[in-house]
Amino acid sequence: MKNVDRWLLPDGVDEVLPEQAQVVEHLRRELLDLYHNWGYDLVIPPMVEFTESLLSGSGSDLDLMTFRVTDQISGRMMGIRADITPQTARMDAHSLRREGPNRLCYAGTVLHTRPRGPLESRTPISLGVELFGEATLSADIEVIELFLQTLKASGVDNVHLDLGHVDIFRGLLAVANLDNDQENQLFELLQRKASGELSSWIATNVKDSKLAGWLNVLPTLAGSAEVLASAQQALAGAPEPVLAAIAQLEQVVAAIPSDQVTIYLDLGELPGYHYHTGIVFAGYVQGYGKALGNGGRYDHVGEAFGRSRPATGFAFDLKSLVSQGNSQCSSAAGIFVPYTDDAVCHQQVGVLRSQGNRVVQGFAGQIVNYEEVKCDRQLVQQDGQYVIQKLF
Repeated sequence: MKNVDRWLLPDGVDEVLPEQAQVVEHLRRELLDLYHNWGYDLVIPPMVEFTESLLSGSGSDLDLMTFRVTDQISGRMMGIRADITPQTARMDAHSLRREGPNRLCYAGTVLHTRPRGPLESRTPISLGVELFGEATLSADIEVIELFLQTLKASGVDNVHLDLGHVDIFRGLLAVANLDNDQENQLFELLQRKASGELSSWIATNVKDSKLAGWLNVLPTLAGSAEVLASAQQALAGAPEPVLAAIAQLEQVVAAIPSDQVTIYLDLGELPGYHYHTGIVFAGYVQGYGKALGNGGRYDHVGEAFGRSRPATGFAFDLKSLVSQGNSQCSSAAGIFVPYTDDAVCHQQVGVLRSQGNRVVQGFAGQIVNYEEVKCDRQLVQQDGQYVIQKLF
């Protein structure tokens, strides 16, 4: 290997240098404080766990995204976390075992075997909240409100909130009597919005004319909040879970102030269909080719840990939030202190630091680049006393 290759990072693995790191860390603290104010307790899950718990109930997508290593102590297979949500579910079900609603928040780096999309990082900083133990729609509304507050605190403007509900498709699927292969084919056609292929497939595989009509209309039920009225008419007579899902979406839309966000509904799009169990949502901004964050309800994820609990939550990539927001991190330039062994000077340095100042001490013979050390003042001795002078 050439020496120059030693400095290369793997594709999709990025580092955060001082200027951006300061902004990222400032926003992380601000958002965790926001979640604390809403009653969410911070947890710090481990970077690795045994795969049996790390991947429980998380679906095949996460399984493929997870690096595996062998534990040299037990010989068992461990995974490096690609998502923190399953870890919080384990903590809720086993480590904490709270009886009432349990609000948790987190922020930490995750690792993906491959990027989720072109030019995406394989080492995002995942930040989010999870609300366990509350099945009512109020929990979904609270989480969506906090999702929007996160975007606002990050300085992200002109947000488009996408809303959906997986029970609309699931409710229709429950009466369709399709086998697994047929379900997968139908799901794939719906996600591609291949209307011609979809119609042909439904005509061949779905004999009930009413059900065929409902499935055919799903891809067209997309747009602003008014689409819910169209959905009520187009899906009239559909199974009760379908109508209940539409009613829930109406309540969520009514709870979100219209001046805060642009709402878009797509009743045929099913992000996380094999994982989520109710309302799903995502936040977008124009010009950014992927969701800034997403979330939704995922009941029963705790079953693998012996305690099934309703749950809803969301997650963001903190670095993406910084890149698309205008979060400000004002940091005053520091004070440079030339090298000295004077105890009085060292005492004064301690006082300045305790007051919140950035103080950089020099070394003997150091040639100082004040821009690199980020200092615009220095501590000098005048008439037997130490005073601060401007450098420029």
